[in-house]
Amino acid sequence: MQTKERTPAQIKSFKKLILALSIIIPLAVALLFEIKIKPEGMDFSFLPSVYATINGITAVLLVSALLAVTNKKYKLHENLMKTSLGFSLLFLVLYIIYHITSDSTSYGGQFPIIYYTILISHIVLSVGVVPLVLFTYFYAWQGDFVKHKKWTRFSFPIWLYVAVTGVVVYIMISPFYGLEG
Repeated sequence: MQTKERTPAQIKSFKKLILALSIIIPLAVALLFEIKIKPEGMDFSFLPSVYATINGITAVLLVSALLAVTNKKYKLHENLMKTSLGFSLLFLVLYIIYHITSDSTSYGGQFPIIYYTILISHIVLSVGVVPLVLFTYFYAWQGDFVKHKKWTRFSFPIWLYVAVTGVVVYIMISPFYGLEG
């Protein structure tokens, strides 16, 4: 990763941006559950399977990035992490599109306590992972690998958990898509 000296003012601005995004993204997603846009003739019911797949790919990329850095393949690690961030952004966009255009699906399966425990932990940690991942990436981008490594100890397992449980939640609720209407 190319490091470039940044002024304290630039660093402060980046940190403020990360904090702003860490607040705006979860609030925007929460508000979108209240806003419904039903574009005529457009069906986005295929999106949950797509963004669940993206979560699965992200999990594989994260583990691959860990293996790369463990084997001192730093450029590969960097590229895998950038790809993971890109997939996470794509996930967010598709998730928003689906939830702004579709009604919520209720879980109707056995073991609701297991489903809701996984879902709630997934949601809570997905909110927390935003600043963790952004600050972890920021420190690598800065070339401060001591801080990067410290932040990674928290952000990596949480990001991986969110990615994996995203797939699990989809698998558990997918039989109930289309039954709510």
